[in-house]
Amino acid sequence: MDISDFGINRFSVKGKNAIVTGGNSGLGQAFSLALAKGGANVMAASVFDDGGETRALVDACGVAYRQIHSDLTQPGECLRVVDDCVATWGSIDILVNCAGISINVEDVTRFTREQWDKMVAVNLTAAFEMIHESCKHMIRQQRGKIINIASLYAFLGGQWSPAYAATKHGIVGLTKAMCDELAQFNIQVNAIAPGYFATKLTAKTQADPDRNGAILAHTPAGRWGSLADLMGACLFLASPASDYVNGHTLTVDGGYLVR
Repeated sequence: MDISDFGINRFSVKGKNAIVTGGNSGLGQAFSLALAKGGANVMAASVFDDGGETRALVDACGVAYRQIHSDLTQPGECLRVVDDCVATWGSIDILVNCAGISINVEDVTRFTREQWDKMVAVNLTAAFEMIHESCKHMIRQQRGKIINIASLYAFLGGQWSPAYAATKHGIVGLTKAMCDELAQFNIQVNAIAPGYFATKLTAKTQADPDRNGAILAHTPAGRWGSLADLMGACLFLASPASDYVNGHTLTVDGGYLVR
């Protein structure tokens, strides 16, 4: 067994160039910061303007940051983002597909085709197109890391949001399919399925005594996840430490799925 090259550097992404879609808010911001702390340059592709918050966090890590305003559901936008990264830094080494939306209504009878189409476009089709454009460069490089962001609802029913559950199931399937095709080129394609995390988007749920209590009772860890809990998983899957991990969906949920 040759483990001579194994060490802390196996978890480093120093000098790599990463794109994080939705990378300047919520979970995406945590992924951007994780990669920056690991030494990667980070490009955040997003429709959201965070007022420079993510730039300040990434700049403090001593790496390059670039924010590009992009609606990835529009024709040609995924190609534009990938080409911008390659033109700016010379390569695309890591792709994190985090951009996503959730539209909730009371029941399936009120969930419209328009809502369905919008969620599929953002949550699933954009992820496919980002992989499609990125892997062309990764194949030439004979290396690359692709991390798709799924959800617990890739394994659950998803009451009141059929499109959200369907797209997250689709992300897991896309991860497996792309692994099967791209592994031969030394490209690893994995997914992270976050559980319940304390963010601005979940503030109302945390403040609801009944819903908050139900979530905590179902989570063996007995708490909501913090963004820091996701950062290690991202860095692991983006680094050489995970070179033989492929097609896998890593749940980071405090044990929620075991109950």
